[in-house]
Amino acid sequence: MEQKTARLTVLIDPDKKKAFETLCGQQDVTPSQVVRRLIRDYLAAHGVEFGAGDAGTPKAN
Repeated sequence: MEQKTARLTVLIDPDKKKAFETLCGQQDVTPSQVVRRLIRDYLAAHGVEFGAGDAGTPKAN
């Protein structure tokens, strides 16, 4: 898990936010855990490597 954290502000429709929070609660995960997993998966799917202090760079093919 990452050592330091940074805040990411996301604007979302209130109804979607409530549905998301409800589903997360049913699955016993926090919304932050789900968002972090989505970001990791998205970066991996697009070949972006990242590490401590790394802004993220595409993998060389």
